[in-house]
Order: sequence, then C-alpha cells, then structure tokens
Amino acid sequence: MRYCALLLALVLLLSGCEKTVEQKQLDALMELITSGQWKVTSFKQDNSDITSRFAPYSFQFRRNETVEALKNGVVDKTGTWVGNATARTIQSSFGNVEEPLRLLNGTWQITKTSTTFVEANQRINAETRTLRLDKL
Repeated sequence: MRYCALLLALVLLLSGCEKTVEQKQLDALMELITSGQWKVTSFKQDNSDITSRFAPYSFQFRRNETVEALKNGVVDKTGTWVGNATARTIQSSFGNVEEPLRLLNGTWQITKTSTTFVEANQRINAETRTLRLDKL
C-alpha cells in the first residue's frame, strides 16, 4: 500500500513537472516572438519577388495575440496572430487592408526557424507564397 501511494505521488509529480517544462518552453517562445520587431526580408508569390513592397514596414507581435504593422516606425494597422507550435503554423489577419498587408493574411506553415528569423509558406488556390521574417 505504501509503495502504491509513493508511486502515485511520483507520477503526479512528474506529470506536473512535464507541464511546468512545457509552460516554460511556451513562455520562452512567446518572449522570443514578442520582444523586438520583425521585418519581411523575403516575400515571393510563385516566382515573383515582391519583397520591396514591404520595405516601409516592420511588425511588433504582442502577447495578447495582436500584431502591429508599423510603417516608417508608426503604427499603421493592427491585426491578430495565433501560433500553433504543434502544427508549426502561424495564422495572421489584418482584416480589411490593401496589399501588401493583405498578402500576410491566412495560415502559414513554418518551414525553418531560429532565434533571429522564421521562414514560412502558404498555398492559396494555385499560388504559392513564401515569406521570411528577420528580427531587427
């Protein structure tokens, strides 16, 4: 009986530790995303490079799942973002905006990441879009 109680306590402790570790990893990821601004350093629609359209913009992701599009350093538009670490996706929406910000809307499949950049792509109808954001 004493062995069973000890085993149960150990299992509960370990499962609690696992959740704590997962939460710390999520907190670290959120800190990485939300501290500092990001810049589009590559954007391609199929074979067309349209990166230059994003030149005046930088992006500030917030913990409340909003994202600010800063144009020449001033908030121009505010949108939303939701990350899914398990699916390796990020969904963004800037609502009723014109290009180039409208091109960022939708679900992006993250293909490569580091602490200073993220690369992602999305397919809309027959069009493939690829995106790279670098941390400023």
